[in-house]
Amino acid sequence: MFSLTDADFGGRILGCADGPASFNAVATHQGRYVVSCDPLYRYSGPEIRARIDAVYPEVLEQTRQNLHEFVWQEFASVDDVGRVRMEAMEAFLNDYDVGREKGRYVDAELPSLPFATDTFNLALCSHFLFLYTDQLSEDFHIEAIFEMLRVSREVRIFPLLAMGGTPLRYLPHVVGRLKESGLGVSIERVPYEFVRGANEMMWVRKGG
Repeated sequence: MFSLTDADFGGRILGCADGPASFNAVATHQGRYVVSCDPLYRYSGPEIRARIDAVYPEVLEQTRQNLHEFVWQEFASVDDVGRVRMEAMEAFLNDYDVGREKGRYVDAELPSLPFATDTFNLALCSHFLFLYTDQLSEDFHIEAIFEMLRVSREVRIFPLLAMGGTPLRYLPHVVGRLKESGLGVSIERVPYEFVRGANEMMWVRKGG
C-alpha cells in the first residue's frame, strides 16, 4: 500500500496510528528500523488482546454484510481475511512487550509527536488520515502532515478514501495548502487494493 522499496527500508521509518499491526514486528525481525506510535500503546498487551477478541466477530460480520465494497483478489473469503488479520495481530502481540520496552511502540498521537526534528527518513500513516473525514477537520489533517514532516523527510498516506468508500471532499484543498508551503505533493497509484477504489496514496516530500 506504500510502494516501499529496499531503499526505503534502509532508513528510519515511523508508523503513525499503527494500531495492532504486524509491520513493526516483521520489519524488526528483518533487521529494519521502525518505530510505531498510537494512543493504543498506553495499554498493556492483555488489555489490547481483550479488545481485539471483543471486536473481531463484529468486524468480520460487517465485512460479510458489505462484500461488494471489497476486491476479492488478495483474499479468498471473509474467513481468509479474518485468519490473515488475526495472524498479523498475534505477531504484534508477541512482539509488543519487548518492543514497547525498547521504545519501538510509543504512546503518542497526531498532530503532536514526541520525536526530535528529522528523526526519521520516512513517516507512514495507514487507515487514519483522510479515512475519518467526517470526524477530523481539514486543519487537523494539515497539522498532522506538517508534524510528520517535522520528524521525517517524507510522508506517505493510504488510503485516499473516506469511510464507506466515499471520495474526500477536501483532498484538493489539503494538496493545495501543502504545495503553497513549497512541498512536493503527488497522488500515486499503488499495487494494493482491498477496499474497492482504495488504491492510491499521498506522497509528500520536503523541498518541492
